[in-house]
Amino acid sequence: MNRLWLVFSLTAPPSASDPWFAGDKLQHFFTSAFVQSMSYASLRTTGLSHGAALAGASATTAVIGVGKEVHDRNARGDFSLRDLTWDAAGAGAATVLLVRTRR
Repeated sequence: MNRLWLVFSLTAPPSASDPWFAGDKLQHFFTSAFVQSMSYASLRTTGLSHGAALAGASATTAVIGVGKEVHDRNARGDFSLRDLTWDAAGAGAATVLLVRTRR
């Protein structure tokens, strides 16, 4: 699924109003990493296995990211696949760390 977003994002036409590198992209990255980590920790606390907690955290992070973009579209008229790409990158980075620090 993340690869699909990346393909669509990379093929999106250039936009001056939605550059690939901007302050809001870092916010998307770090917010998604935070949501992924906190969701994982919360789900593990409830007794879910490592794999189930990762899957649940990924689903939670994706729903929040897409929800934010739907809200942006309704409020300002723009839905950014580039923002979602940065969301996926943040969630992926957090997942790599969670897999490597698993207990």
